[in-house]
Amino acid sequence: MLQCTRAARGAFLFVSLYALSAMAQDDSADLAKFRSMSESDTMIMVPMRDGVRLATDVHTPKGDGPFPAILVKTPYNFNSMGGSTLMFANEAIERGYAVVVQNERGRYYSEGEWEILGKPRSDGYDSLTWIEEQPWSDGKVATWGCSSTAEWQMALAAQDHPAHVAMVPMASGAGIGRVGEYYEQGNWYKGGVHQTLFTVWLYGVQQNIRPQFPRGLSQEQLQRLRKAYDLAASMPEMDWAKHMRKLPSVDWLQDADGNDGPGADFMTRKPNDRGWYQGGLYHDDEDFGVPAYWFNSWFDVSQGPNLALYNHARNNASMQTIRDGQYMMIAPTLHCGFYRTPEHNDYIAGDLNVGNAYYDYWETIFAFLGYYMKEEENGFHDNTPRVQFYTMGRNQWESSDTWPPEDAVMTPMYLDSSGNANSVFGDGILSEEIASGGSDTFTYDPMNPVPSLGGGVCCNRGASLGGSFDQRGIEARADVLVYTSEPLESAIDVTGFVRAKLFVSSDVRDTDFTIKLVDVHSDGSAWNVDDTILRARYREGFDQEVFMEKGNVYELNPTAMSTSYEFKAGHRIRIEVASSKFPQYMRNLNTGGNNYDEIEGVIATNTIHHSARHQSQIILPIRLR
Repeated sequence: MLQCTRAARGAFLFVSLYALSAMAQDDSADLAKFRSMSESDTMIMVPMRDGVRLATDVHTPKGDGPFPAILVKTPYNFNSMGGSTLMFANEAIERGYAVVVQNERGRYYSEGEWEILGKPRSDGYDSLTWIEEQPWSDGKVATWGCSSTAEWQMALAAQDHPAHVAMVPMASGAGIGRVGEYYEQGNWYKGGVHQTLFTVWLYGVQQNIRPQFPRGLSQEQLQRLRKAYDLAASMPEMDWAKHMRKLPSVDWLQDADGNDGPGADFMTRKPNDRGWYQGGLYHDDEDFGVPAYWFNSWFDVSQGPNLALYNHARNNASMQTIRDGQYMMIAPTLHCGFYRTPEHNDYIAGDLNVGNAYYDYWETIFAFLGYYMKEEENGFHDNTPRVQFYTMGRNQWESSDTWPPEDAVMTPMYLDSSGNANSVFGDGILSEEIASGGSDTFTYDPMNPVPSLGGGVCCNRGASLGGSFDQRGIEARADVLVYTSEPLESAIDVTGFVRAKLFVSSDVRDTDFTIKLVDVHSDGSAWNVDDTILRARYREGFDQEVFMEKGNVYELNPTAMSTSYEFKAGHRIRIEVASSKFPQYMRNLNTGGNNYDEIEGVIATNTIHHSARHQSQIILPIRLR
């Protein structure tokens, strides 16, 4: 998945570094370098255990082998090498690694029927075995990639293949099913609410009915055909922000003339549907068997599960050597934005300048791989912090032995008002003092939802922008409650999982509640830091639905937000509460029904309570400096 910027509106945003190939303006010099260093054997049809063959390219350094190999498996077109894929291949070949690029089954020239993640447990395992047995291979294999080239690695790591000695998963959240409190099921849900990016993504990739050449063609025939036919589908552009206003939402793909695929079926699943546990997603009841260097981003669609999975592997892998082999880096970028971080200029996350966030990712990655793949005595464990993260606001890289850092103290701030926190023009207060009483009420009309602007967003063809933007236009709405602190006397460092507790009531059986953490600058501009959402019916767990009754007050504890952010002296901390953030999240129609198959909604009157008894609050992990 690629970052979505203003300039990227309407562009097709794939879910992989392979999509970056199309963004490269001129790869000719890098391609010439690659060809001068490597030898390539292309369109090898590698057999899986059921006889299906996967199209595979092998690139080895010139000279005598055998070589350690790095496997890059993708659902995207690798017909031509370019962009970040070419950058990586050059770095790997130059350091003496073979690079194996393979299409998932059912994609392009690979045979069989495609399913999301490409059968990582069987196809991934069989591909490792095939590489291990090749004469050019020394028997050690690593996996690498961002987004769709990373997500399949999660379930593979649970298979404990003896040749799989290291992995570099970047922005891998769509490969995570359930981990701890997060039941996002491959980014399909957040807080029990459908994240619409996946529907838009499927529009471009779910090509289960596709042109195919006859099985049994020779490698030479396939190499010739590849020069003329790349089998890449090109879907017509459409206004997805407008299209997703249509109801019922289960028909979005069909109404867009999308190809056959799993989208409509997935939309009918609930967060704990057994179907999520029968495919290629990794779940936290599985072991983790591979040393990993995790790369994540503050403005990614799945930062919470990504951080939680790192902790799961670090703390729960059955082997101590695997637990000790977990490292993590968190950048201030959008999804898979690591290699677009300029070396000599500042990085702009949406509209927010987060400073010069450059990091030499290649050196770090290959120091890690060198230690595990080549047994290099390069001091990686001694010289590499366990967790490296970028603190926005302070705009610098920092490190810690744990995530969150052990010196982060969970500190509550309470929502308060005189009963009119509606909009930025209201009287909402965020304070360290517990509110003495009262509540705030707003009306949520699903036909006029609060628009999304910024956050952990990607891959939705510009329907919703990712990163940080000035929220004042949104905060002017009466259906957004706004709670703001006094100007800070000194800077506050918020680093870790940010939690919220809301006490709510409603006149409908079910509705959603969104919470957004915002940094208010001294000029009044208000910049989103992170947000979360919870569908009220899942307040007692994602394995059950419990509906509300009018007149009752309920406690909501949404899944945590996460960040490392310095609120500067003179700035103010702000919390927004609403019931929609559309089209990033599917609207709740407030009926208590399925939502996905309904065409009419009802207006909800929702209330946030704040008192000594009902202490609605945000709990910030504040580092003491």
